[in-house]
Amino acid sequence: MAERTVSAVWKEAMRCTVDAGGFAITVDEPASAGGTDQGPQPTELFLAAISSCFTLALSHSATKRGIELRGVQVDATGTYDGPRFATVRVTVHAEAPRGEELDRLVAAAERVCYVTNTLRRGPEIEIRTS
Repeated sequence: MAERTVSAVWKEAMRCTVDAGGFAITVDEPASAGGTDQGPQPTELFLAAISSCFTLALSHSATKRGIELRGVQVDATGTYDGPRFATVRVTVHAEAPRGEELDRLVAAAERVCYVTNTLRRGPEIEIRTS
């Protein structure tokens, strides 16, 4: 199986820098949670991974089918339950396509979206020290 690694380096307080494929992302918490509010929170990045992956899955699926996309936005909304999200709702908005064609495209995107498929199948999580 292929692997992918993303690394986070602690900077100060509740702030770290993530190296994701050579791109640096500052991750932080708001001042009210002890952070410096210099970047998105980890939970926002989690939801961003869902919405961005599903958006790209829609684009991939549309391209394969010769369907024109216009005005597409994908929202991922998480409902907190203690230290986790109990539910995540993905909402697809599109100017085009609409109706049944959009429904078929969403179904196709569901089959190829790595992030939503990973979450649905609940990966084993192993935490260790080096």
